[in-house]
Amino acid sequence: MTLSPPVAYRDDVEDILEGEDETVASINKTFDHVLETTATDYGRAVRAVHAKAHGIIEGRMTVLDGLPPELAQGLFATSGTYPVILRLSTNAGDILDDAISLPRGLAMKVVGVKGERLAGAEGETQDFVMVNGKVFQAKTANQFLRSLKGLALTTDRLDGTKKAVSTILRGVSAALKTLGVESSAINSLGGAPNVDPLGETYYSVTPFRYGDYIAKFSLAPVSDDLLELKGSIVDTDRRPDAIRETVQAEMKTRAPVWEFRVQLCRDLDKQPVEDSTKAWTEDEAPFVTVARIEAGPQDSWSDDKVASVDAGMRFSVWTGLSAHRPLGNINRARRLAYLHSSDFRQKYNRCPIHEPTKP
Repeated sequence: MTLSPPVAYRDDVEDILEGEDETVASINKTFDHVLETTATDYGRAVRAVHAKAHGIIEGRMTVLDGLPPELAQGLFATSGTYPVILRLSTNAGDILDDAISLPRGLAMKVVGVKGERLAGAEGETQDFVMVNGKVFQAKTANQFLRSLKGLALTTDRLDGTKKAVSTILRGVSAALKTLGVESSAINSLGGAPNVDPLGETYYSVTPFRYGDYIAKFSLAPVSDDLLELKGSIVDTDRRPDAIRETVQAEMKTRAPVWEFRVQLCRDLDKQPVEDSTKAWTEDEAPFVTVARIEAGPQDSWSDDKVASVDAGMRFSVWTGLSAHRPLGNINRARRLAYLHSSDFRQKYNRCPIHEPTKP
C-alpha cells in the first residue's frame, strides 16, 4: 500500500469549541473534590489522576541518526542522548487496592532538551504522557467531564464494592475482546485486564504538533525481558500494592529497552485532530521508530525516587517544546487542569514542584 504524504501542520487544523473555558473551570472544580478528599484522607495531596505510581525508572533516550526529514523534527531533529525518567501508574485519582484493575499509564520526562518552549513551560524538559490504549474515553472535554463527575463521587469510598465491580467488568471486557471490541469506557471503570505494566505498549492517544507535521506517539517494549511480560497478569490476591512489588522485583534484574515511535497524520479525515476516540489506522498511518529508551537494573521504588519524582515533579503534555504543541480539545483542556492539580499539590504539601536538570 502506498502511503499518502504527511499532512503539513497549519494553525487551522484545530476546531475551537464554544464554551471550552467553562468546561475547564468545571473540570477543575470536580478535581478539587477529588484532591481535597484524598488530601484529607492521606494527610498529603496526590495527583487528581494517576495518583498511584507503581514504579519510577531512570534511563536514557537515544534519538536515531539519519532520520528522514519528516521524522527529524523538534526533539528528534538531530541525533543525541538524553536522560529520561519514567513513571508507571494507573489512572484513578485515589490510591486504590491493585485488585481494582484500571488502564496503565506511563509518563516520561526527557531532560536537557533545548529549543523554543511552550508558553509557561519551565526548564529544559519534554514530557510525554501515555496510556496502554489507543483511544481516549470521550470525544470532547465536556463529555469527559460528565464521567469525571460520577467518578469523583466514588473517590475513596466503597473499596470492597469497587473490587467486586472490577471483577465483573473484567469479565465483560474479556467477552467483548472475543468479538473484536475494545471499550475504553469499561476499562476506565475497572474492566481493564490487570496486566504487568512493563509488558505494555503505550500511546499518546491525543495528537500533537510534530514540527512541520502532526503526529501521535507510542512507546513499545522491544527487549526480550519486556516482551516476555506482554499480557502477563499480576496476582493481586491480598496484595494491595502487588503491581509495585512486581515491577520492583522485575527491575532488579532486567535491562529494559523500548522504542519511541511516531505516527504521522496523513489524512485529516481519517486521522482527525479533534476526535481522540478514533484510532488512526496503522495501515494508513504507520508508527515509525525515532528513538530508543534503555534502562539498566535498578530499584524502581527507592525512597529518593519516590521523594523526588512522585512528590516533587509534575508530568504534563504542556511541558516541552513549541514544536510538540498539544492539539485538539482534550489536550487544550488538559493544559489548565494539569496545572491546577499540581498547584494544589505543591501548596498543600508545601513541597515545590520543579523541572529537573539531571536525573
